[in-house]
Amino acid sequence: MPAVQVAAGTRFSTLQGMAMDRRPSPRTLFLRGADVRQPLLLQYYRLLPDQAAGGNRADWTRDFRRGLGKFKRAAEARYNEATLERLLHDADAEVRQAAVLGLGLLGTMKVNPNLAARLHDEDATARQLAADALWSVWFRADQPANNEELQRLIRLSGTEASDEEILAGFDVLIRQSPRFAEAYNQRAIFYFQKGNYAKAAHDCDKALRLNPFHFGAASGMGQCFMKQKKLKAALRCYRRARRINPNLDGVQQAIESLERILGEEGKR
Repeated sequence: MPAVQVAAGTRFSTLQGMAMDRRPSPRTLFLRGADVRQPLLLQYYRLLPDQAAGGNRADWTRDFRRGLGKFKRAAEARYNEATLERLLHDADAEVRQAAVLGLGLLGTMKVNPNLAARLHDEDATARQLAADALWSVWFRADQPANNEELQRLIRLSGTEASDEEILAGFDVLIRQSPRFAEAYNQRAIFYFQKGNYAKAAHDCDKALRLNPFHFGAASGMGQCFMKQKKLKAALRCYRRARRINPNLDGVQQAIESLERILGEEGKR
């Protein structure tokens, strides 16, 4: 289930690599000559370290984590969610990048539609930041205790814990929080890994009903239907995933392949 596995892996992203393609290089804008008309958020954002060519990645990762913490604290002190949302529509692509990053660190599910709109941003970095930010928001979409329990169950799946124990944990979590879309999506991933494609597809569908912007669940459901040889259903899911997030790796190729296989049926 490649796309779903990638989606699952995103949960552990600390936004590493997000600044790698940003330009211009960071500079201290608090010095004399800084453009005071620029949002302070942009100044905070530009202080994040770029990865120097040939530099030590471990050192950069450490420095970036620290910089990200400073960025979060500075943004939290100066901005509320509504103000960050307004900056998503700024004409300056770098301001949009900073706003997306801020909402990824601080936003609630209220920002889900506006963050999802940035998946179609004309700026490639803003689009990538938006995808990572959405995953971050989805994983903290519920009460803190439920968010922590979901992370515990995900970690548990990589241990010697029994399938029954893990599924029982998911069942309890979902009973406690039946509208926690990411809980269904992560249980779908677990089911898929165990070869239970019908139950995985059902959970993907539930996640999408609760969160219609969940491109991971849409592409994951497509993979479930592929495993079940339900090609038309898979094609519909992949097209839906592409509508939500046109930047997903492999989805366009899957659509083109299915359209060729299905011929005229694939055009509908």
